[in-house]
Amino acid sequence: MRLPLHWPTGDSPGERLIRLKIITQFFPPDYAPTGQLIRELAGFLSQEGIAVSIFTGQPGYAFQQTAAPRNEAIDQFQVQRTRSIHLWPRRIRGKAIGGVLFYLRSTLHLLRHACHYHVLFLTTAPPFLHSLGYLIHLLFGTPYACILYDLYPDIAIQLGVLTERHWLVRVWEWLNQRVWARSQAVVVLTATMRQRLIDKYPAIADKVVVIHNWADPQQIRPIAKRDNWFAQQHQLVHDFVVLYAGNLGRCHDLDTILGAAQILQSQPQIKFLFIGGGARYADCQTQAKALGLTNIRFLPYQDAAVLPYSLTACDLSLVSIGPGMEGLVAPSKLYAALATGRPIAAICAADSYLRTLIQEANCGQSFQHQDSQGLAHFIERLHGDPDWCHQLGRAARHYLETHFSLELSGQRYCQVVQQGILTPRGEVPPPVPRMAATQPTSPQ
Repeated sequence: MRLPLHWPTGDSPGERLIRLKIITQFFPPDYAPTGQLIRELAGFLSQEGIAVSIFTGQPGYAFQQTAAPRNEAIDQFQVQRTRSIHLWPRRIRGKAIGGVLFYLRSTLHLLRHACHYHVLFLTTAPPFLHSLGYLIHLLFGTPYACILYDLYPDIAIQLGVLTERHWLVRVWEWLNQRVWARSQAVVVLTATMRQRLIDKYPAIADKVVVIHNWADPQQIRPIAKRDNWFAQQHQLVHDFVVLYAGNLGRCHDLDTILGAAQILQSQPQIKFLFIGGGARYADCQTQAKALGLTNIRFLPYQDAAVLPYSLTACDLSLVSIGPGMEGLVAPSKLYAALATGRPIAAICAADSYLRTLIQEANCGQSFQHQDSQGLAHFIERLHGDPDWCHQLGRAARHYLETHFSLELSGQRYCQVVQQGILTPRGEVPPPVPRMAATQPTSPQ
């Protein structure tokens, strides 16, 4: 469904270019996966005939890079970066202050330029950013869509940062309900996330649509470890390597993985590799040392150019969602893991969408929290049966190619844009049509 490059105004002769503004705090060269997803989405929408521009911050989580061009043209879309202040970047208060400052700069930017755009996309970076779309809609009537990578304030409550009775939570939830009711669409990543949202706010059920993330199968391809320079450099070729790559955060179950590593400590050919960072990165290192685990290695985040090799320097990929976090977060690492052509082991709740997905794809196995013994047994079976391991890996790659492509998800975002330009300014938009059958049905 390619959108026309221009659309009729209806109130004056001629045609206008469809203009979309995306607001997000993190964007490459930051290594946050949400920024990379927005970059790829912007490139796709540009090719579909939409004039895309992005307002973002200067890098704060990049590889030895603290500045990027203030204005930049990338793949036919425009990027404008505002100044950023990063105080205590590893602490919650520092991230909150940085988010508030970015919100204020984004507000000033849109107050000056909102009338130039037909549709706004706002992410949850920072978590309260989508309320800016509500403000701009009230002032200028501009349609907006909210892309929810995480659900707030629910995550803050689950992590014990805030209580359900806290005044900030009550204000936040009151505002969420109004923001989402006025939005063009509320985009979530999984069916469990959608259900959790509409259970809490049933009035917005028609607004909430599932659009999965994706991975580029051309960028990340299955590479045998013997042909992989990263595996060779880190002496991973001859071992059975279990990889956890990405954010080691408070929303992930890492204790079950450490427990499996402890059980398999006596098997020298099975190694665990953590690549990434996050709030629990140092804690995991400390735990591994305290347990005397010599079968675990830790490496920092890798540059984007290295990912096709670091992600394929393994025999099994791990994905986890922490207890109580189902429907609040969705690990973006899943899609890249599928692209590598390696089996997947997921640690998640019994009702997790990951279980349905892995079962439908026949690409691995899922485990309850604290089931380190079951995970260890699965790893042993894969290690002892290379043919079965390769079979599961091929199934993972096939599922990615047929279900989670940028083309499929990008077309869905095109529908959101199209619905926005057909809605008169200032009116509450109708619901976006339900997802087409070309997307997988079970995980949704």
